[in-house]
Amino acid sequence: KLTDCESRDLLHNEVFFVEGDSAGGSAKMGRNKETQAVLPLRGKVLNTWEVERDRLFANNEIHDISVAIGIDPHGPTDTIDLSTLRYGKICILSDADVDGAHIQVLLLTLFFKHFPRLIEAGHVYVARPPLYRVDLPARGKKPASKAYALDEFELSVILDKLRKDGAKEGSWAISRFKGLGEMSATQLWETTLNPDTRRLMPVQLGSIGVEGTSQLIGKLMGKGEASARRELMEIHGDAVDLDI
Repeated sequence: KLTDCESRDLLHNEVFFVEGDSAGGSAKMGRNKETQAVLPLRGKVLNTWEVERDRLFANNEIHDISVAIGIDPHGPTDTIDLSTLRYGKICILSDADVDGAHIQVLLLTLFFKHFPRLIEAGHVYVARPPLYRVDLPARGKKPASKAYALDEFELSVILDKLRKDGAKEGSWAISRFKGLGEMSATQLWETTLNPDTRRLMPVQLGSIGVEGTSQLIGKLMGKGEASARRELMEIHGDAVDLDI
């Protein structure tokens, strides 16, 4: 179901992995056809943390991902020819809610475990679609407009600025996107796909390095790590913003 881009320039080509045909439809209509490709995925991708490499292609979604990007699964010490890579940016585009975050983790696990050279070379990104849209009232010389917020914090910043600008309480309207499929092609373009206005985060290893990252993902994704996950929740649970 890959909808490819027209360009073959690795410096500009991008592929977006999106959840489902609905979100994929909006992305396909809203994208720049010259440089942006879209591959819709069916539901949540397989947790591949403990899957052997030779069994990966038994899963259709993972097979399609590998074929789309032009790179076979590999390990951190394998010699890989990246000249077959078809896109300079491989972008994970999921909903801005908890389910979307889960899909992000599953795909990041896949790339860290089975396509580590792509992360090492700086080709993997996470797109940040908004969770809220705010319809702003006219204020003085400012006409009515709209703004987008990634999360509750950004929403509060927008509302605080409205109040400082003298907007009457409740004169604005707040919409919460249920998912990418609910966004129009125009909204998806101007918030998430347009290189001039989007927020696209490069995936990089943090200060804990490869070994530390491997241990952390093992705790999160390992089948026999229930006690380790419970310990993480007990330590960091108070810092989590619940999305219920």
